[in-house]
Amino acid sequence: MAATVALDDDRGAIPSPLRAAAATRPLRWERRYARALVVSDVVLTTFALAVVTFLVPHPWTLRVDEAPSDVTIWVVIAAIAIAIWLLLSLSGSRSARVVGVGSQEYRAIVQSTFLAFTTAALVAYVFQLTGLHFVLAFGLCATIGVLVLSRWVWRKWLVAQRKAGRMSNRVLLVGSEESIASTARDLRKTPAAGLYVVGACTSSGRVADHIPGTDIAVSGSVSNVIHALTRVDADTVLITSANELSTETVRSLSWQLEPGQQHLIVAPSLTDIGGPRLHTRPVSGLPLVHVETPRYAGGKLYAKRTFDIFASGALILLLAPVLLVVAAAVKVSSPGGVLFRQERIGLRGEKFSMLKFRSMYIDAEARLEELSKSADRDRGNDILFKMRDDPRVTNVGKVLRRFSLDELPQLFNVFLGDMALVGPRPPLEREVRQYADTVHRRFLVKPGVTGLWQVSGRSDLDWDETVRLDLFYVENWTLTGDLTILLKTVKAVLKSEGAY
Repeated sequence: MAATVALDDDRGAIPSPLRAAAATRPLRWERRYARALVVSDVVLTTFALAVVTFLVPHPWTLRVDEAPSDVTIWVVIAAIAIAIWLLLSLSGSRSARVVGVGSQEYRAIVQSTFLAFTTAALVAYVFQLTGLHFVLAFGLCATIGVLVLSRWVWRKWLVAQRKAGRMSNRVLLVGSEESIASTARDLRKTPAAGLYVVGACTSSGRVADHIPGTDIAVSGSVSNVIHALTRVDADTVLITSANELSTETVRSLSWQLEPGQQHLIVAPSLTDIGGPRLHTRPVSGLPLVHVETPRYAGGKLYAKRTFDIFASGALILLLAPVLLVVAAAVKVSSPGGVLFRQERIGLRGEKFSMLKFRSMYIDAEARLEELSKSADRDRGNDILFKMRDDPRVTNVGKVLRRFSLDELPQLFNVFLGDMALVGPRPPLEREVRQYADTVHRRFLVKPGVTGLWQVSGRSDLDWDETVRLDLFYVENWTLTGDLTILLKTVKAVLKSEGAY
């Protein structure tokens, strides 16, 4: 896959007198994309505010301290619009480091828009401008809505470009061969981040054509990183194992990079740590990374439980007709009960009875040992039993599993407190007996009806990937993250990814 990132210069050696001038020119794709976002933000903000102004009742000429004035509604709307445009720029919502991936872009939009409208409301209160409350309330909602939706559409387009190798930073990896291979695999899983690997410089200095196990060409050793940057037309150096490089080497490398045009990224030896838990603080020139330890008690946990109660209760009422239809289909399709109860391990290792609609024949458990020796089972997972065409599954059960309808009774487990809507996969006791010690950390939170494993491939995942996702959730869960997973679950269920 070839990347075609056009730069403003020819990426050759730039004479030192010209470096300062070149540093003021951003990458061409960054500049064009930022300008497109500016135009989009201006047009959509103007449109949303104009529509609200025409549709929401209000006086066209405002009163100040109950007296007529020359201030029209359009003066206020124009001031709000200009404030939003400026705040979106100041907040960095169009920065190349936040577009394409993560929530920072959306958070900046919400905060900028909210600040502009609350400031307008405060000014209206101080000067006693009457008749603005409806315009401000509906204008806030409409503006946030159109801006977030437009950025989401832009992001979809940008991600598609980046998957094709365009509009990305060209990255040269620097470190040990093992860390380079691992980092490259992680970056390729997230093309939306816009970091496209084009070469590598190894700390070992070993001469080779490619990094073992990858198609990444070795461009040299750590001593000739700058020359390698020019040769592979890269604009970003990513140090994959900083502990193998001295502080003097890293500092010298950063000084040799072209200011504003070439970038340095250092990957710490921390993995699977959520962004909200990381805080950087420079002390005497030393960049210290603070990692907050996860918390499993307090207000956040109570908020999660409250959300689970109300959400599961509402879903049970809303899906009651579906539950009845599925129950009837299970009952008439094959002998046996409607519900399947199975003992699972939950919070703090305690056992509970998990509910599912029965999707298998009644002799399913008796046939498990025989099928576990079958050549058709998934050999990529030694602990979880998986079989793509499991003969124990009924015809109705195949449909239920495809759309995860067999999982719906677990809403009652959530309502009663045995499970959460989002959490690690609830394991069987025989699976737990095979766990390594570190895997037991998944019992620090309640198991979930859905989770990162559900939205990342479900049965297509191997055991190591399933564990990694579950432990990542345990260490980094947030209410916002839970809502994101729930939305992604709907998409995963409709696409039937990894469902069997």
